[in-house]
Amino acid sequence: MSNGKRYVIPPPPQAALAIAGSTDLFPVRRIWCVGRNYLEHIREMGNDEREPPFFFAKPADAIVPDGGTAPYPSLTKDMHHEVELVVALKSGGRNIPTDKALDCVWGYGVGIDLTRRDLQIASRDIKRPWEVGKAFDASAPCGPLTPVSRIGHPKKARITLKCNGKVRQDGDLEQMIWNTPEIISKLSEMVALDAGDIIMTGTPSGVAACVAGDRLECEVDGVGKLTVTIGPALK
Repeated sequence: MSNGKRYVIPPPPQAALAIAGSTDLFPVRRIWCVGRNYLEHIREMGNDEREPPFFFAKPADAIVPDGGTAPYPSLTKDMHHEVELVVALKSGGRNIPTDKALDCVWGYGVGIDLTRRDLQIASRDIKRPWEVGKAFDASAPCGPLTPVSRIGHPKKARITLKCNGKVRQDGDLEQMIWNTPEIISKLSEMVALDAGDIIMTGTPSGVAACVAGDRLECEVDGVGKLTVTIGPALK
């Protein structure tokens, strides 16, 4: 029931993230992602490093929890991993000043922006939206969140991704072109942010293809860890 009205179909379950060391959950409203926010990644992708980062979205139900399996998606032969710091908001608004932006943050975690790179590039080349390459099912694995009350606001921390035990991505949060408060402030100029929004803040260099059976292990030092397995394609 909602406002005295009945849903004509059952409402979908609430997407949520685990909280480190707790049985509580963080309800996810929207997933926002920052593109091109680490200089070395911009260079490895052959893009113009003078362009500012930009934003795109993933559906909240694309989340895969720590220890879960992300099926290899359809329509691609080139799915890449992109490890990212995840920022979880407890409040929001429009046109949030940079010096007030961190007041909106509940906590932090680590996630992976899985990307159908071949489809993303094909869309980019003909100036079409990126959803087919970025916003597919199970494209947003995210580990448990750790509250600000425990870790503060990380500015400098090693961020890594291992594939089958071998380090592929190895960077530091201080390499971000736009930092967390700047990201929140800029995004709030475009949309109204709110409690439950999470932001994936960009990836360091080392992105590469993964295949069914790969085990991806991610960590942001002092923030959190995430392990996810790439499963076979769904029939």
